[in-house]
Amino acid sequence: MDPTNLREPAPNLRGCAGFRSIISRRAAIQAGVLGAFGLSLGDLLKIETRADDSKTQAFSASAGFQGNAKPRALSVIQLHLGGGMPQQESFDPKPEAPVEYRGSFGVSKTNHGDHFSENFPKTAAVANKLTVIRSLVGRIPDHQQASYHLFTGYTPTAVIDYPQMGAVVSHELGVRGELPPYIAIPNNNIYAGSTGFLSSTYGAFELNADPGQAGFKVRDFSIPEGVSTARFDRRRTARQIVEQNIRQLEADPGTLDTMDDFYKRAYTLLTSSKAQQAFTLNGETPETLELYGQSVTGLRGPDNKFHPKGLAERLIMARRLVEAGTRFVTVTYGEWDSHVDVRKNCLDQMPALDHAIAGLVTDLDQRGMLDSTLFWVTTEFGRTPKVNNTSGRDHWARCYSMLLAGGGFAPGLIHGASDATAAEPTRDAVPLEDLLFTIYHQLGIDADKELVAFGTRPIEIIKNGTLVKALLA
Repeated sequence: MDPTNLREPAPNLRGCAGFRSIISRRAAIQAGVLGAFGLSLGDLLKIETRADDSKTQAFSASAGFQGNAKPRALSVIQLHLGGGMPQQESFDPKPEAPVEYRGSFGVSKTNHGDHFSENFPKTAAVANKLTVIRSLVGRIPDHQQASYHLFTGYTPTAVIDYPQMGAVVSHELGVRGELPPYIAIPNNNIYAGSTGFLSSTYGAFELNADPGQAGFKVRDFSIPEGVSTARFDRRRTARQIVEQNIRQLEADPGTLDTMDDFYKRAYTLLTSSKAQQAFTLNGETPETLELYGQSVTGLRGPDNKFHPKGLAERLIMARRLVEAGTRFVTVTYGEWDSHVDVRKNCLDQMPALDHAIAGLVTDLDQRGMLDSTLFWVTTEFGRTPKVNNTSGRDHWARCYSMLLAGGGFAPGLIHGASDATAAEPTRDAVPLEDLLFTIYHQLGIDADKELVAFGTRPIEIIKNGTLVKALLA
C-alpha cells in the first residue's frame, strides 16, 4: 500500500472553527498479517470492523416483522451539503422581504408556478418531479450535534451511540447483489456518527477517493499488480487451509465466521467484473456527463482559473452503484458554512449543484429508476433569516428546507411554509424525526421497531417519529 495515498485532506478554510475541524474518519490503514496472501481489501474490511460483533450486534425486538406495504424505495442516494446551506438562497426565497432578509439574489420560476432562488434555474425546470419541504424543524444549531441528529435521528448522548440511517438500512435489508449495501462517496462525515450499537459490519464502505479527480481509483480495489488470477486463487486456497487448521484448534467459531465473511466479500469485490465496473465511469457518454454539469464551474480559484467541482462524477458514480445493487449511497459536496459573504459562497458552489440535481433527477427518470430510487438533498440546518454585518448568515435550525425526488414521494409538491423571513414554520411543520420515519417507511422498514442493543436494551430506530402522509404520492 502506497503511504503517500494516506495523507489527510487539507483543512476546510470556510466557516466556523467547528466546521473547519472536520477531517477524514480514517487516517491510515496498514496491511495486516495476511498481506502476504495479497488480499489487502479483506484486511481493510476486517480492520474497519473495530468491535467484537458478538458483544455489539443488535437484533430486532420484533423479528419477522413485515411492512404493511410493499416498499416504494429500493435505494437511497443522499447528497449531503455539509455546513448548512441557506434556505433563502436556494428553495425558499423571500423576494418580498427587506434586502437584509431576502439577500442579493432574485428568483427562478419553477415549471409548476412556484419560485426557487435564481441560483437554481435547472432545478426549477424539473420542479414537477421534486418534493420540497420548506418547514423542516431541527433541534440544535451546532454542526456536530445537528449532523449526528440528521444521520441517526437522535441527538448525541454520552450513554448510547446510535447508528446512521445507512447502517440501519444495511442491518435491516442486507446485501443485494455483489456490492456493499452502504457506500460513502468519497468519505463518511466524521460528525455523522457511524454504526453505533450495531456491529461495524454495517458501516459505510468509504471510497477514500474522489470520482471527480483525475486518475480516480478506489484504493485496494484490484488484485495486486503482477499477481495473476491463478496465483491469486492459490493464495486464497492457502488462506483457507490456514483457517481450517485454526478451526481445528477450537478457536472461537464466531470470530472465525465473521473474518471468513469479510474475506468472501473482499474476494467477490476483487474478482467480480460487475463490481469493478460499478466503481468506474466507463461507458458514460459525453452527453450524460454534461447533463450532470461536469464542466460547470464556480468562481475563480486561488490560481485565478475556473475549476469543475467534481459533483457530476460523484452523483453518476452513486447512480451506477445503485444500479448495481447498493441500497444506500451518501455523497458529500461543498462547504456551506457561510458566516461571511454568503453571496460569494453561493456563486461558487451552486451552479454545479443546480446542474447536478437536475441532471440526476432527469437521468433517473429517463432510466426508469426514479420511482424506486429516493434522491435526498440534505444539510444539517439552515441559515439565519437576517444577513449579518459580514454579509453572511449564521446557524439556524428552527426552520429550513430539504429537497427529495422519487421513492414514492409526491412529485411537484411544495410542502409546508415558512414565515415572511424564513425564520419559523407557519404551516405543516415537519420535525426531522418525522421525515426520517417517513423515509424508513418508504424503504419498507418500520421505524417504530426496536433494535436490542448490548443484549438487553430495546431502542427504537426512530423515537417518537410519525409518518408524514402528505409527503407521499
